[in-house]
Amino acid sequence: MHVAVERLTKRFGRVLALDDVNLQVEPGRIVDVLGSNGAGKTTLLRCLAGILSPTEGSVRYDGEVLRRDRLDLRRRFGFLADSPFIDRGMTPIQHVSMALRLYGADREGVERTVVDLFRRFDLLAVAEGSVGTLSRGQWYKAALVALLAVDPEVWLVDEPFASGMDPRGIAVFRERAEEAAVRGRTVFYSTQILDVAERFSDLVAILHEGKLVAFDSLDGLGHRVQNEDDVLEQIFANLRPEEP
Repeated sequence: MHVAVERLTKRFGRVLALDDVNLQVEPGRIVDVLGSNGAGKTTLLRCLAGILSPTEGSVRYDGEVLRRDRLDLRRRFGFLADSPFIDRGMTPIQHVSMALRLYGADREGVERTVVDLFRRFDLLAVAEGSVGTLSRGQWYKAALVALLAVDPEVWLVDEPFASGMDPRGIAVFRERAEEAAVRGRTVFYSTQILDVAERFSDLVAILHEGKLVAFDSLDGLGHRVQNEDDVLEQIFANLRPEEP
């Protein structure tokens, strides 16, 4: 699904969280939304997910403007917050089942997919226990299983590499995201970790104080700096204010 962000601006009172952001993403790409704390990463993902309405501008999926009442469009993407909401009284299995029903994704064979995901994320032993007993990393993985089981056309994943997941969980997420991109899914994820972006993205969208200051492949961004080693570190160094 083609994703277009057009002149996207989001204000919270006097705070300008996003400032005239524009980007176009074709299907089958992994996009890293990169920036420091407060750069606007989560705000951008929440606008892409329709959780926040733009102050100005629009988000379009396959040319259709995303609005709160467009449930048909909303079923085509999935958003995973950095602190996912799951009812503490539910079990991970119940949470995944609910997600499949809401998205109309309770398809033939999905049970095998869910069991395999629980196994790969080391969640089988806790799949029928209370979500309230899970660690932070297990909680995130349970929510991630729901997203992967639904398999939407666009993934919107906030801070997966700072989620508390163990190395195995992170490796499974990367593997599944790369497989999904090959199948034509589009993956947006946010991070502030530069080496993650360098090793796991097709495109990098760099936000700084709400502005999209760069949007390109890593090779394309390399043409912006003098030394093509540590490209992103150099770009971020140029964004820092000069010492008085």
